[in-house]
Amino acid sequence: MPEKDLRLEHDSMGVVAVPADAPWGAQTQRALENVRLSERLLPAAFIHALALIKWAAARVNARRGTLAKPKGAAIEAAALAILEGAAAGAFPLDVFQTGSGTSSNMNVNEVIAHLASAALGAPVHPNDDVNQAQSSNDCVPSAIHVSAALALSRELLPALRHLSATLAARLPALDRVVKTGRTHLMDAMPLTVGQEWSAWRQQVEDSIARLESSLPRLLRLAQGGTAVGTGVNAPEGFGAAVAAELAARTGLAFTPNPNFFAALACQDTALELSGQARATAVALGKIANDLRWMNSGPLAGLAEVSVPALQPGSSIMPGKVNPVVPEAVAMAVAQVIGNDTTITTAAQLGTFQLNMGLPVIAANLLESLALLGHAARALADRVLAGVVINEAHLVEALARNPILVTALNPLIGYEAGARIAKEAYASGEAVLEVAIRVTGLPREQLARLLDPRQLTRPDSTK
Repeated sequence: MPEKDLRLEHDSMGVVAVPADAPWGAQTQRALENVRLSERLLPAAFIHALALIKWAAARVNARRGTLAKPKGAAIEAAALAILEGAAAGAFPLDVFQTGSGTSSNMNVNEVIAHLASAALGAPVHPNDDVNQAQSSNDCVPSAIHVSAALALSRELLPALRHLSATLAARLPALDRVVKTGRTHLMDAMPLTVGQEWSAWRQQVEDSIARLESSLPRLLRLAQGGTAVGTGVNAPEGFGAAVAAELAARTGLAFTPNPNFFAALACQDTALELSGQARATAVALGKIANDLRWMNSGPLAGLAEVSVPALQPGSSIMPGKVNPVVPEAVAMAVAQVIGNDTTITTAAQLGTFQLNMGLPVIAANLLESLALLGHAARALADRVLAGVVINEAHLVEALARNPILVTALNPLIGYEAGARIAKEAYASGEAVLEVAIRVTGLPREQLARLLDPRQLTRPDSTK
């Protein structure tokens, strides 16, 4: 880059040439030049959480008099501007960086200092002013918790509740439709489509409960622990004051972690949340895979349902339509499971007073929460709200299902039932006709015992 397009910045290691129009300083530039393993950046949600922490810290420091009020106001305004999208291209650092996330913490400090200095017309220091009473070692773990808590409460949980409500709205009508059940992908006893879908809804409700159970620990912040958990250079009560500011702004009940040493040294809560996200992914994967099988065909597959036709499914086969949303969800599920493995590996990188896998934990956790939220809404709005049940096909298949003979076991025994089933399979006759011939029992009695609708609620016949 020509010298005219550069400016000189300095840090504790000396002078660094920085692009003249870059809103960052020396430490960001060093990180940018030293470590570039991928093209993957930290999510905006994480950067915004760091900026939010800087906003809260500036308010607390100005209030206690250690930061001049004009500087404090300028830092607050700069931090809020970042939340609103200002300097969106000012955070270029790779996820794969120094393990504490110091590079990204300093990136945010330097950008806020740059914006605040310009607004104030006087220097604002990234360390002494923006980072006052803080360390990367408490800011970055706090930002993981803040960004994940916001993503969970504002995006993922509402999306899952929407999915649950979409399922609930369809259950009453679907409860009158009887179909052949399947175990091992083989024909089994009947159930209603409503009963089948109720399992999906319960999975979603359980996922919501699991994720909500992680919130109390997620709302505990490392802020105030500074370098190693002792709180050096932070005044007494600083972490509580910052948490209170964050709580007031977000509506989430953030509090200081009762043990800063644990908050800095481990990422157990992030790992816990990732595990709950993985369980949620598996639940959404069950729904997606069931829909793919049910929609298979339309002539040579199960053809139990028709998912909405959203786009052409083949570049060579005219008229082919694929279940694109269930397939996309299935791939998102695979990504979330992979992310959880990465988070697990990174979470065990805690050594003594610090975990050194923080950036990759942040990136993967936030990606998982975002993917699941989008997947839940896509399933609800693009598939489940408009899926058509092919009822006539279900009735036809059910009428040919010899497994219905299971209902006669208490009356005629397992072996006689197996004989009836085998004859029905071989002859293609309805199981009722074979049962009349084999058992000699009255048609009316057998018809009542073999009624598929009654078999979906056997207690109602007692």
